[in-house]
Amino acid sequence: MAVSTAAGPMPNALTTGRLPKGTIWMVLGGSWLLLGLVFGLVQMAGGTKQYNLVGALFLGTVLFDILVFVISYLVEGVRQARDRLATSLVTTAFIIALLPLVSLIYTVLLNGLGRMIQPSFFSQSMRNVLGAEGGAVHAIVGTLEITAVAALISVPIGLLTSIYLVEYGRGTLARVITFMVDVMTGIPSIVAGLFAYAFFVLVTGNVGYRSGLGGSIALAVLMIPVVVRSSEEMLKLVPNELREASYALGVPKWLTVVKIVIPTSIAGITTGVMLSIARVIGETAPLLIIAGLTDSVNYDLVHDRMMTLPVLVYTQYSNQGAHQSDFVNRAWAGALTLILIVMALNLVARLIARIFAPKLGR
Repeated sequence: MAVSTAAGPMPNALTTGRLPKGTIWMVLGGSWLLLGLVFGLVQMAGGTKQYNLVGALFLGTVLFDILVFVISYLVEGVRQARDRLATSLVTTAFIIALLPLVSLIYTVLLNGLGRMIQPSFFSQSMRNVLGAEGGAVHAIVGTLEITAVAALISVPIGLLTSIYLVEYGRGTLARVITFMVDVMTGIPSIVAGLFAYAFFVLVTGNVGYRSGLGGSIALAVLMIPVVVRSSEEMLKLVPNELREASYALGVPKWLTVVKIVIPTSIAGITTGVMLSIARVIGETAPLLIIAGLTDSVNYDLVHDRMMTLPVLVYTQYSNQGAHQSDFVNRAWAGALTLILIVMALNLVARLIARIFAPKLGR
């Protein structure tokens, strides 16, 4: 608070020599805007088609570090300037870590949005299509069905395994299960596809067997260790006091797990499940082996080949026809669709976790 004197209010020494609130964010935004304009001018002068967004953000962040130190040194002194420089360098490291993600999303949007917004992309398959027409409805259906069945297989197995390891597992069996889960975590995806293919060949006797169910089995093999590990860590975070309080009231152990342990950790478990789905939904190698590829829509998981979005992207990019741009555009649009599906699944998972999370009073 300022002290009044005959000459007027005396400023408080604790608040003098401080940058106004919001200055740092204004400097960061101004640095990005300035370098964005510079890169835009360079693009127009050089005649390049693609704007270098990542370069503009990176150099703008470096300029932000320099400006923050200089401005803080002039206004606040050397000690505060050093403190703000250290903070800005941490912020720079965070932004640099995000740049690959920004570059990926920007590139996929730039190349795939134009083709994806066309109605035919979500209403047509690639059956008898050789030109610019055709869509990815057959691949979207295949991706959703195969991934959903893989989740139905892997989530119960993974969750029950993690419950056993945390709540019941002791001795040699628990150590063996933990070791096998660690081994499964490092299995290459193509090995999972070969395993599913060999399994169905032995069961059916058909060397040329291909189906969406086989793809679900392959993806489930990859999902199970991720679900086990993530669920196990979440269950370990539940305080033992909650379990002991339930036991003290005479509640049996299985009911304590169902009513206390799982609801308390449901948010983390759901996040782990979504991470496992995101881990496998973009797999290409195992699905090429066991699910195969087709240009038509197939709703039957058990019979015939089934197309998925990762395989569609691979085939469109690797087997380009006479009009290469049409195939490349479809590949980018398929990649963008895959990213949007993963984003939608994560939003649904957060919503589910919020709905079913325990309501704690304050």
